[in-house]
Parts: sequence; C-alpha cells; structure tokens
Amino acid sequence: MTTIVTLSELKRDADSFLEFKRAMGHPYKRGAIEIDCFLRFVGQHWDAAEPIPMAEAVRRWCGRLPGRKAVTLANEFGVIRQLCLYRRRYDPTSYVPEHSWAPVKESTFFPYIFSQDEVRRILTVASVYEGPAVWASMLRRLVLVLYCTGLRLGEAVRLKMADVDLERGTLTIRDSKRRTRIVPMRDDLVEELRRYIDDRRQLLVDQRCEDPQALFVRRNGMPLTTAAASDAIRRILRRLGIKPAHGRVGARPYEFRHNSESRIIPSDAIAAA
Repeated sequence: MTTIVTLSELKRDADSFLEFKRAMGHPYKRGAIEIDCFLRFVGQHWDAAEPIPMAEAVRRWCGRLPGRKAVTLANEFGVIRQLCLYRRRYDPTSYVPEHSWAPVKESTFFPYIFSQDEVRRILTVASVYEGPAVWASMLRRLVLVLYCTGLRLGEAVRLKMADVDLERGTLTIRDSKRRTRIVPMRDDLVEELRRYIDDRRQLLVDQRCEDPQALFVRRNGMPLTTAAASDAIRRILRRLGIKPAHGRVGARPYEFRHNSESRIIPSDAIAAA
C-alpha cells in the first residue's frame, strides 16, 4: 500500500518526532538538521496541498546528490527511516523504507599506530612548543593524556578541573556519546598532571584572569579549544615527518586513541621533562 501524506502532515509528524526524541533525553541536533533539510527538499518538489508519496519522496531525497560517501548517505537515511518508524506507531500501514536502501558503510581508513620512538619525539617537541595560543607545559600534558588514556581529543579538551581527581588517579568524562565514564590514570600521568596544574595556576596569576575551570587553558588563560589543540598537534606531526605536509591524510590527533601501547609513558620521556 502506498503511503500518501501532505507537507503539513509531514511537518507535524516531524515536530512530534523531535519532541519525542528530546523527551527521551537526546539533544538530536544533527537529526533535527537532517529532518529540516528533508522537509525543505520535499517542499521544493511538491506543492503544499499536493499528495506526497512517501516512498517516492525518500527515494528522491537519497538520490539527490550522486557520488556521496556511503557513510554520509547512510547517516542521513537512518534519520529519515526513524521518522518513518515513528509515524508507523500510530499508523501501522505507514511506509518505512527497507534497510537495503542505505548503502553499505565501507571505510578505506587504516589507523596509524605510533611507535615508542615517535611518541618520544612528539613529546620532545611538545615540551618546548610555543605558539600564539598553545604553550609547552599544557601541550605536553594534553598529549600525555591522549596517549595514556585513549581519550578522544574533544573529551580531553572539555575536561574541567573538577573532573580531575589526583588522589584517586581518575578522570571523569562527562556526557560523551550520551554517557559519563571514569577513566583511571597511571601514577606517572598523575604526577605529570600535578606539575601541569602548578604551571596552570602560575599562568592564571601572571595573566591576572579568573579561573575558567577548564583543565587545559590557552596562553591567555582562556579554555583551550579543540581546533587549537588539533592544529598544534598536526603541526608537530608534520614537523616530524609523521604526517604529510599537505592534505587530510596521514596520522591525526585521534590516532593516540588507537595506539596499541597507549598506557605507558616512555621512561626516558619522563626523565627528559
């Protein structure tokens, strides 16, 4: 049976669906953007009062931009399919596209595993790094947190002082992927962070600024941003020849998460601090 809707009905159902998602505790920001794009697309191809065959609308939506990556199309399709499933809750005959409509997600990406020597070289450069916003003591400890705990870069950058428990040797990662978790730290990383916090305290005094409560701060005392941290680490990787000079290829800051030896700080790297 063909499901026929009008644009106003589709907008009403989309609003109800988003309200349902948010009531369940999901911000669903990206999903809301995809649904808004879908509704605008439908509005461009059908008049306001014109009957809209849902199967045809979804088919045109998925095929509107040929040549896109499978993962991009699959993510967009997943949101619209969830909307269709929601509509079926009150109309069992409502159309829901088959999973087979979404292309298989294939990735040609291979993670880069840093060697112990590369980690030592990265830490050596980070320990003397001086940029307009990023300073050496902070960058060294950020790299060590990434390397020793496997945190994502954004998770590390968003750490607050209250999330760091040096006595228990733990980091609390809040609201990441809709959950909170506690990550243990080795004793040597705890000592590194203890030194950094002393340096951080002195920097805030020198800058005469209030404590922003962020663990990692820029040279001016303001919270570090993910963009600034990523840029500094990429510069180091390129300087050491670990990453090509140009292009979005090669090792990334995220690779610390994949590293097979990401729990032990090289002893000579500690001695050189």
